[in-house]
Amino acid sequence: MNPSDTAPTTPADNPGHAAVLGLGIIGSRVATRLANSGWQVTCWNRSPKGMPGEASTPAAAVAGANVISIYLKDRPALREVMTQLAPTLREGQIVMNHSTVDLATTHWLDQYCVLRGCRFLDAPFTGSKLAAATGQLVYYTGGDDELVRQMTPFLRLTGRELLACGGMGSATVVKLATNLISACTVQALAEALAIATRHGVAADTFIGAVAENLCGSPLAKFKLPTMAVGEFEAHFSLDNMRKDSAYALDLAEAAHLHTPAIAAVSQRLTELAAKGLGDLDFSALAHPYI
Repeated sequence: MNPSDTAPTTPADNPGHAAVLGLGIIGSRVATRLANSGWQVTCWNRSPKGMPGEASTPAAAVAGANVISIYLKDRPALREVMTQLAPTLREGQIVMNHSTVDLATTHWLDQYCVLRGCRFLDAPFTGSKLAAATGQLVYYTGGDDELVRQMTPFLRLTGRELLACGGMGSATVVKLATNLISACTVQALAEALAIATRHGVAADTFIGAVAENLCGSPLAKFKLPTMAVGEFEAHFSLDNMRKDSAYALDLAEAAHLHTPAIAAVSQRLTELAAKGLGDLDFSALAHPYI
């Protein structure tokens, strides 16, 4: 390929051109932080958000970008959009997937990029709305160590830490496994809060008891007070957790593991999403007890 046909290779710590695909709770805030850090940012979302630099198509958003950061909802959305981008991707572009998807899709995306001369990094994250707005996301990385080092300054613009997980796909596995813990924990908190309050214990008393117990955690501290009063503003949606629980079950099946806890919670998430609660925070696992 003629060098003039390739995308420019701006070092990740110098402002260049970044494309952000997916402008939900996280992607929209990442795009804003990147722009405020001096990067030229073009972006796209299936439902237009009216953000600066927003393009009408994914192809228009990524044209000429040095870095493509993906924050799409799920496997179907990611595969559909990336397939559309086949004629647009250029040799040397760096593609990073931050969406939580299944392991097979991560490996598919890696090969998809390799065939087009792009470099790919598996880089899901932990953190929700507030973390994205303040640059406090934590990224899990899986893939080439040198590419991780190159992209560290860029990811530090929106994240406080990078945790190297290993080879390609390892970050996807870690992300799904940790989300499994969060889903099961919040279900347990919802049930325990309901039992305590139905037996006359004040919610504040129960929350204080959890805080002093070994079962206390940052997640419990964050979620229990809003669960107690029935406030479920989305930081990480119930439907996203439902989707991730299904991917976690796929991993368990592939490893021939029996995982009854996440199976039960996944079923509960599916039932609540079907009742119209999918856009609420996943702490709406407590909704049936209100």
